[in-house]
Order: sequence, then structure tokens, then C-alpha cells
Amino acid sequence: MRMLRTATLAAALAAMTALAAPALAQDTKPAADGLAVATFAGGCFWCMEPPFDKLDGVVSTISGYTGGSVVNPSYKQVSAGGTGHTEAVEIRYDPKRVSFQTLLDTYWHNVDAVDGGGQFCDRGSQYRPAIFVHDEEQRRLAEESKKALDGRFAKPIAVTIGPAETFYPAEDYHQNYYQNNPVRYTYYRYACGRDKRLEELWGPKPSG
Repeated sequence: MRMLRTATLAAALAAMTALAAPALAQDTKPAADGLAVATFAGGCFWCMEPPFDKLDGVVSTISGYTGGSVVNPSYKQVSAGGTGHTEAVEIRYDPKRVSFQTLLDTYWHNVDAVDGGGQFCDRGSQYRPAIFVHDEEQRRLAEESKKALDGRFAKPIAVTIGPAETFYPAEDYHQNYYQNNPVRYTYYRYACGRDKRLEELWGPKPSG
């Protein structure tokens, strides 16, 4: 994804004198106002926002970095693979309108569950797939959903499940990228082979 992103972001980056510093880290406490938080990593965070944004009950999706050791990392640092972070999305949702189980179902059908070395054209631990749980109920449901996939594929499930760690929102130009840059986003997604691979794994998306 680094090479493809370099091409697709050339115009945007040319107008910037330097990468903007990411916002302060989000903690792992439950959201206020009755909202809950879920954190998923599935490769390119640009591509992980759309499927969750479509769900009724999801209030926001934020692209960012988690699971690493460097405080307040930049995209440049994370994409180089030296911080231990993975690209992820933090989802704030109303549990009265959408369940964590529904979020899990959406997650699985948008990742290559058997590829632990990256996702699609994006290689390296910075693109590893993972579910970061915020409480024991999320852990239980995540483990059960993973177990339910045992034997579905020729390879074992490579998605890891672990406790939520400090989440650092990515730079502003990464947020809602698919909405703000639809042509570049569509080209990147196609060139990365994401939808082709997802169809191989899960079958065609239902119409409508």
C-alpha cells in the first residue's frame, strides 16, 4: 500500500510542507453517553471505515494506529514498520442499535482472515489483522466468532485477539478518505485486489 498510496496521495502531499502530527491518543475507556467502543485492524484503514459507516447505530469510525510501543506515531513511522503499531479503526457505536456481534460479522467479511503477514497488497506487521477487545464480553464474543470459522478455510485463522491498547488517531487527511477522495480510493482498492480476494474468501456480496 505504501507504493500505491505514494501515487494516489502525491497531489495532497505536494501541498503539505510536512506530515501533520496525529492527534492525542484515545484511551481505552468506554465512550460517554451510552456509546461503546470497538477496535479492529484489517489492513488499510481507509478500507475499513466504509463497511462500518454503513451500519445503523455506528456513530463514528476513526482511522489510527494501535498495538505498538512508540508514543504518538506518525503515518510515516508506522508505515515504515518500526513502531509495532498496526493500522486500525476505532468504532463508536450505540449498543442499543447495533450489537458487537454485528460488528464482528462485518469485520470478518472485510478481511483476509488467513493472512497474518499483512492484508491484500499491504505487507508487514503494520497491516496485520487483529481484534482489540475492550472488555470480557467483547473477548468472549470475538473468541467464539473466531472459533466458528475453524475449518472454513484451508489455512488456520490468523487474526489475533488481544486487549485494547492506546489508540492514536491518524492524521486528518486519512480520516474519511473514501469520501473525501473517492477516485483515488477506488483506484487504490481495485489495484490492491481487496474485493477480488474478499469474494474468493466469502463469496459475492449480496445485491441491494
